[in-house]
Amino acid sequence: MRKSFVYLFGTAILGAAVAWVLTEPRKIDDALIAGITPDVDRGKFVYTAAGCASCHAGVDGTADSLSGGMSFPSEFGTFYAPNISSSKDQGIGAWSATDLANALLHGSSPEGQHYYPAFPYTSYAKMTPSDVVSLHGYLQTLPASDQPSQAHDVGFPFNIRRSLGGWKLLFGSHATDWVVTDPNMTEEDLNGRYLVEALAHCGECHTPRNALGGLDNSKHLGGAPNPSGRGMIPNITPGTLTWTEEEIAYYFESGFTPDFDSAGGHMAHVVENFAQLAPSDREAVAAYLKRVTPVQ
Repeated sequence: MRKSFVYLFGTAILGAAVAWVLTEPRKIDDALIAGITPDVDRGKFVYTAAGCASCHAGVDGTADSLSGGMSFPSEFGTFYAPNISSSKDQGIGAWSATDLANALLHGSSPEGQHYYPAFPYTSYAKMTPSDVVSLHGYLQTLPASDQPSQAHDVGFPFNIRRSLGGWKLLFGSHATDWVVTDPNMTEEDLNGRYLVEALAHCGECHTPRNALGGLDNSKHLGGAPNPSGRGMIPNITPGTLTWTEEEIAYYFESGFTPDFDSAGGHMAHVVENFAQLAPSDREAVAAYLKRVTPVQ
């Protein structure tokens, strides 16, 4: 009996140690971004395409304030966008490019904690190292705000940050894998894929999730319940989205649909961002959307 207890106790300790190691926040290899010079103009492009200001702008809507505060309700709790301004005290002004890379590519904070996946790092994980460094350079040029970040309203057991390491093992281990892998994709298609799957993280809203909040990429862009509980986020795969490439590109420029409707809600922010990109980028997104596997 005593031997059995010692064996079980030892097994439990070993299992806990293994789990602790497996759920540890990951960090990049410093060599990944070593020697990369930030391109501030490219950083502005990344900032715009990724919609940073759309989520992190102050609740007063001031452009580029980045003081945070926007709420994101979900069945796991309500998350609040943090201050990511250049403030060294309340924002991320003291972060290095490595700190930003750890956050974007691995969802890990400088303090060694996991970020909640309300921050779409499972999409940003596909970003190129040079884009991360360039974004860091651009963020440093924006105004600072001393508005403190608002704490998330998340109850037990979801408030146990270490458990997010297990979530990442389940749903983040293949985050760098592209969803659409057609070998015949053109340069335009590849640019569209990078914009949709990585920077603009379209799948974070338009792809359904499982019970644990992981994206179901077998239904990539096939529509999903609105996390706020109001309505559905539409299916934008071919067959359901019947617009031509020209109509899709025009929608991202103007916000107007072929049926003379207009973008609303958070999609209005997406259109505002995409309207600032080059026509070739909007056309690339339209071309990519035509290559996505239809979801009925």
